[in-house]
Amino acid sequence: MKILLPVLTGLALLAAAPAHAIVGGGVPSAEGVGRSVVTIVGSRGNFCTGALIAPKLVLTAAHCVPPGAAYKIVEYGADRQPRLQDVRNVAIHPGFSTQAMTAHRATADVALLRLDIPLKGKTASVVGAPQIPILVGSRFTIAGIGVTVRGDGKSGGTNRVAGLIATGKPGTLQIRLVDPVGQGKRDGLGACTGDSGGPAFEDKQGGPVIVGVVSWSTGPNGTAGCGGMTGVTPLTLYRDWILQTARQWGAAL
Repeated sequence: MKILLPVLTGLALLAAAPAHAIVGGGVPSAEGVGRSVVTIVGSRGNFCTGALIAPKLVLTAAHCVPPGAAYKIVEYGADRQPRLQDVRNVAIHPGFSTQAMTAHRATADVALLRLDIPLKGKTASVVGAPQIPILVGSRFTIAGIGVTVRGDGKSGGTNRVAGLIATGKPGTLQIRLVDPVGQGKRDGLGACTGDSGGPAFEDKQGGPVIVGVVSWSTGPNGTAGCGGMTGVTPLTLYRDWILQTARQWGAAL
């Protein structure tokens, strides 16, 4: 199992992702669910994915924003040049354990970022929780800005989406997703480095709803890497904390 630790890169690399590249077949998309996807960069040179859930509120993974660094959102203007948007506050779920994450155990891998000003050209997505019980074969859509080639930071920075299905024993602590064709046994759709913190959507009445956060990935058959299995932290146990933190920051969801 591979925790999707952020890739070391720079803004120039983020801007240089080839338009034709596709992560495991994931489709580039700045529309639909992709309209809420944002890029998070840290002062240590890392980058992750987040999702706008209110004009000045971003949902991401807790392991993407550890203490001791400053974080910003990358915003692209009409000229497609990246600009940095300040992050005012970072809140990590109190139940998150770095030790549990490192040991590949389920934990509250959820965090919120409060921005100084609203993001332009983005649309907030609705936050919910997956339908219970979560059944094997249930369909989800993940989105992220991760790399298209493992270890190549230049291939990241483009919003991409992929449709996956639940496998194993999905529950309130963790959902394991695989490509419906490859079934985690062969290279296929899935999250890769830099997709950490990306939203997992489930179709509900009224449209797609964020029901989880991307936390880790494996290669085929549980090997290290990408293209096999994608681990998602469902929001079932954490949605109340998200709503409460948003209210404390004066954001209505």
